[in-house]
Amino acid sequence: MIQGGRQMDRRTFLVQSAAVTAATTGSIQVSAGNSKNSRRGKKLRVAIIGCGRMGQYFAEVYRRLPDTELTAIAEWNDNRRPVVGKRFDVKRLYKDVNAMLEDYVPDIAAVITPTKYMKEAVVKCAQAGVKGVSTDKPIAARLADADAMVDTCKKNNVIFAGGNLQRAKWDVQQAAQMLHSGELGKIKGAAIHGWGGEISGGGCQHICVLRLLAGAEIDEVIAWGSPPQALKPDKDDSGLNINGRFRLSTGIDCQVFGLEQKYGEQRNRSGVDVWTENALVSWSWNSPRIFKGYNASGARKEIDPKYAPFPWADIHQDPPLRNSDDYLVGSIQSFVQAVQTANDTELFVSGHDLRQALEAAIAAKQSAMLGNETIKLPLQDRSLALLPRPYRWAGGDAVGNPQSDEDAAGKNNS
Repeated sequence: MIQGGRQMDRRTFLVQSAAVTAATTGSIQVSAGNSKNSRRGKKLRVAIIGCGRMGQYFAEVYRRLPDTELTAIAEWNDNRRPVVGKRFDVKRLYKDVNAMLEDYVPDIAAVITPTKYMKEAVVKCAQAGVKGVSTDKPIAARLADADAMVDTCKKNNVIFAGGNLQRAKWDVQQAAQMLHSGELGKIKGAAIHGWGGEISGGGCQHICVLRLLAGAEIDEVIAWGSPPQALKPDKDDSGLNINGRFRLSTGIDCQVFGLEQKYGEQRNRSGVDVWTENALVSWSWNSPRIFKGYNASGARKEIDPKYAPFPWADIHQDPPLRNSDDYLVGSIQSFVQAVQTANDTELFVSGHDLRQALEAAIAAKQSAMLGNETIKLPLQDRSLALLPRPYRWAGGDAVGNPQSDEDAAGKNNS
């Protein structure tokens, strides 16, 4: 359960990493400073395992950080391996995680392989003595594989982080802090909008933001799914649309609305709402909007949340990072600090968070398949699985969408 001490730890991280101070109005002000001057001493040695399209964005962030040094790359594609090695000036190049660990054990391993290969890489890195391992979404297809990753890292005292999720967005973290501090009042309800398409992949964004903002786990799922062909047991989650209800560990019911349901000429949006006695926090793939009170016509009145400035702007603004990479930078920065302090309560996204998102997705499909049966969490059958779409599961090389050498070299980045 995400309560009590964990939230205070997140607040501590915000204070330590960005010099957060409370203004006389109670709003958060930040003096971000220059992260290039924050070096603590010996750099953490980083290996990228799986240096395809997304792995290259991780590499771009890591090579900019003052506390890390990109020292190794494990990449299965024989043509891409020397290209990315040259691009990132990395001499230790390996075919796969096994070849790397036989020769070299880094401090941090960022596992950005297709989902099919994540378990092996995470488990072997944790067993080999890597201090911190991160991965990305979706963490697995089978719930037992996600368990193995979380449990192996815990057993070996390895920090296990998640990756490129909006939960790590700086303003999302601050909105959660405002909710958990009680400054917006007691949480009364929640809703998810537009949950469908890939509920084990992109849809896990919704679950991770919900759990953060609500400060709760999902204890119970009731779901309706469509179309019928998407509910076949062996079908991946492409096109799976879910409506239903999540019962949270705080006793709150979160209504779940599926993707692109038509209401007249309008379609519902995608995002997460959490509301209190007198306020609404609304996230929809950007900085959360906050509404407090009502105007004369009875509509909610939007307020300026006075979010503290993004503290790592000097890293993020250096091309070829994308505008949307602000939350990747935040996720990685929280991970680096967690490894430095050996304290995983500071993570903006953890491997546990990714596992919980997968479990909720599996439970939703199970409930829909069983005629809207109530499913209790945690699931007792850990062999249950939900395959992501082929590109996420096996990677672009395997499904006929390979990256060109020119793109891998970064020549088309702006």
